[in-house]
Amino acid sequence: MRFRHIKEPSSMGSYSSDDVIFLLKNISDLIKEQSNEEREFIMQNGGHYSEMLPIEYFPTEEYMEIFYKTLASTKEKVAKAAAIVGELIYRQKGENAVIVSLARAGTPIGILIKRYLEWKYKKKFSHYSISIIRGKGIDENALKYILNRHNPQDIQFVDGWTGKGAINEVLNKATSDFYDKYGIRISEKLAVLADPAHCVELYGTREDFLIPSACLNSTVSGLVSRTVLRDDIIGENDFHGAKYYKEWLDKDVSGAFIDTITERFSNIAIMEKDIENIEGKVYNKGIKEVTEIKEKYNIRDINLVKPGVGETTRVLLRRVPWKILVDDINNPNLKHILILAEDKKVPVEVYKDMSYSCCGLIKSKAKESVK
Repeated sequence: MRFRHIKEPSSMGSYSSDDVIFLLKNISDLIKEQSNEEREFIMQNGGHYSEMLPIEYFPTEEYMEIFYKTLASTKEKVAKAAAIVGELIYRQKGENAVIVSLARAGTPIGILIKRYLEWKYKKKFSHYSISIIRGKGIDENALKYILNRHNPQDIQFVDGWTGKGAINEVLNKATSDFYDKYGIRISEKLAVLADPAHCVELYGTREDFLIPSACLNSTVSGLVSRTVLRDDIIGENDFHGAKYYKEWLDKDVSGAFIDTITERFSNIAIMEKDIENIEGKVYNKGIKEVTEIKEKYNIRDINLVKPGVGETTRVLLRRVPWKILVDDINNPNLKHILILAEDKKVPVEVYKDMSYSCCGLIKSKAKESVK
């Protein structure tokens, strides 16, 4: 099937087009950012997060120092995890594999996997970054663009990490809906660098460690914002939207992150046992633990519980946190979490009964709780 009326993507983001093609509409002049307090109240009273953008947190020198130190200490671990995922993808998809990362946390991970595959197998691989939104689904126009150029069986979706597995469920439903509409079957299997939720088959590690790209927002993601879907600015034939922070080019570390990890590929050796150690079994431990936390802390909405280092970082950067749970106050993966919590005066509590390193709890802003 050839899809018609699909637009060509505009130039977007600070990455080279050799690394990724963003299938996103540039809405830089069409949307105004809102404070975390304002957005939180709107979201918890009927509004949708995809209709707004947060004011991006600009990191302090101390915080950037943690980013660089974390990058230095985890570069080989990240490189090995990316290589393992790359090998798993290659074994399933072969040399025609098409990486489709989920913007924006998936984008740098998709680039790392693409670069590993090209380094290892000495051929070019395609990589697109598209939007998927909880409660609204995947960008079908972006999928149609890809399907006009590639076979559906070659598509491999990629994200950065799993929290409680919500995006996994959105992807499952989106691919099912796409099949019902168009009769085209796309695998719903998601590949991630880290799977602390134990909810995907393709992963590099299940350790809940700090992936350096989770530390920052747009400045480590090609200067691209979170994705937006709003009827007044996204037309029927448009891709989902995003803002391009071109004015921050001098602060951008997106390329430095990718290059630092890529340079380690030649130093790591992926053995057959590394691949065999990837269980490929799904336990969905994450959602069970999150449900227990929700009940223990009397939280009305499970979406206010955000487990894992990556998700807790997001809570501190662009939500209104109530409390941070940590497995161990001396956990080296949590240095940036503790700095952010102190900066925002958010209490930190030790909570041992979880397989995650930490969990962010969002403050309730429902109308009934506002005085």
